Amino acid sequence: MTHPRAAVLTAVRTSMAALPVAQPVLVACSGGADSVALAAAAVRVGARLGIAVGAAVIDHGIQPDSATIAEAAAGICTSLGLAPVTIRQVTPVGPGGIEAAARRARYAALDDIADEWQASAVLLGHTQDDQAETVLLGLARGSGARTLAGMPVVRGRYHRPLLGLSRDVVRSAFPDLPVWHDPHNSDLRFLRVRVRQVVLPMLAEQVGPGVSSALARSAAQCRAEVDAVEE
Repeated sequence: MTHPRAAVLTAVRTSMAALPVAQPVLVACSGGADSVALAAAAVRVGARLGIAVGAAVIDHGIQPDSATIAEAAAGICTSLGLAPVTIRQVTPVGPGGIEAAARRARYAALDDIADEWQASAVLLGHTQDDQAETVLLGLARGSGARTLAGMPVVRGRYHRPLLGLSRDVVRSAFPDLPVWHDPHNSDLRFLRVRVRQVVLPMLAEQVGPGVSSALARSAAQCRAEVDAVEE
């Protein structure tokens, strides 16, 4: 069985191997376990490939101590050897609720930072479990095939190296690193949290283990079919 650290490093190396050496890579890091593991792996892989790796920390201003949390996340990235590390404050506004507004503001800020750095790619820490949650949310909303295809591994400058790995594997790769535990990730007022903590565990109990990986495989198959039809 592959060691979690080896699995994460291999996934990140596969993602970064085709990127140009002359341009830096940006890791989007919240300070949470998944993005910290991604940052730790990316800086190691970057050193071997000769690619500079920095980090962007987006302060959404949602948590009361969000500035302190952002500073801590930036400190973790700096201690890992990522450079430069940029903190960008945003103000989530607009339709769709706070989650949707935060997402729009986050990606706009990441685009701006990537442009400033002339980064070849922005690495995101989404895992297989995040993909499964996305597919279930799409099903619940009656979304079309493109939404049911889930998140792509690559979309433009955005790369998700960890999308084929479970959350448990990713979080076991660098267990000694300090991480921030977002209280919103356990707040059942949010639909995604209810899917993560209630719906998926119930499905695993009633249907059997491997539900998340099965949903992720279905998303990949659906994406291939949708891409073929559109082409």
